Amino acid sequence: MTGGERGPLAAFRDYEPEVGRFEQDVLAGLAGAAKSLPCKYFYDRRGSQLFERICTLDAYYPTRTEMGILRAHVPAIARRIGPDAHIIEYGSGSAAKARILLAALERPAAYVAIDMARDHLLAATTALAREFPEVEIAAYCADYSAPLEIPAPRRRRLARRVGFFPGSTIGNLTPEEAKAFLVGVRRQVGVGGGLLIGVDLKKDTRLLDLAYNDPDGVTAAFNFNILVRINRELAGTFDLARFAHYAFYSAEHGRVEMHLVSLTDQDVRVAGTRFAFRAGETIHTENSYKYGIDEFQALAGTADFVEGTVWTDEHRLFGLHHFVAA
Repeated sequence: MTGGERGPLAAFRDYEPEVGRFEQDVLAGLAGAAKSLPCKYFYDRRGSQLFERICTLDAYYPTRTEMGILRAHVPAIARRIGPDAHIIEYGSGSAAKARILLAALERPAAYVAIDMARDHLLAATTALAREFPEVEIAAYCADYSAPLEIPAPRRRRLARRVGFFPGSTIGNLTPEEAKAFLVGVRRQVGVGGGLLIGVDLKKDTRLLDLAYNDPDGVTAAFNFNILVRINRELAGTFDLARFAHYAFYSAEHGRVEMHLVSLTDQDVRVAGTRFAFRAGETIHTENSYKYGIDEFQALAGTADFVEGTVWTDEHRLFGLHHFVAA
């Protein structure tokens, strides 16, 4: 772990998960009766770049829809958040949405970006710090789902904290995991703090199928990248040609599931451990839960977030919710 100031950033903290943790999670996931891998490990440098490409695809509606909502309603959102805010973004990526938000806020005090892709994080926050020199910009290379101490801004220590979680990433968590995450955010922002969160809404499954099976194959490449990373970092022997990308909507669970399917009977080694795959057996790599508006507001309520306000697009594909911590 390293810390301290770096360039125009107010602070940079490196809590990047160690290779040992990656190895532990991968071996545990592949050893299960139903093989799985944690989707947070998609986001190495290459994975982050692929996800940025996904966000520009015609087939992938969530990013452009949420950006449209944010641009259309950011004055009202800024009023709800109020002046002198301390924004904490979970899974900040390129920080493109934070840029829109910071430009609209009245006297924003500070912005903290939390992301696991170290190089991507530093590039995005350094650029943001140059654009907003009056805002204390900090970068934390960390797993945002783990407990994390974030100090108050140096100049405005009493700034109201507001969690920012755009992009529908909350859908990658099971409802139980989502509640635990929201409870953690509630604890971090404190009484009277806020949460601005993007949520993908339930819709025609044909739109979902196209979004997660784009004809350019970028989502498939993103899915495969976790195997590429395992091969590179954990001495894996995955032959990508012997697996296929598979994504579908499960009405039973209200989620899109993403898998990698073994095309043959085969053995794979990871960090010296052998894993047998049957033809047709899958590795479950990601979920993306979809919510009704009332359904998600009820979930947020279980974590003591109240006063829910939601902004949507005209087709009600996506919702941007603001809550207050009770």
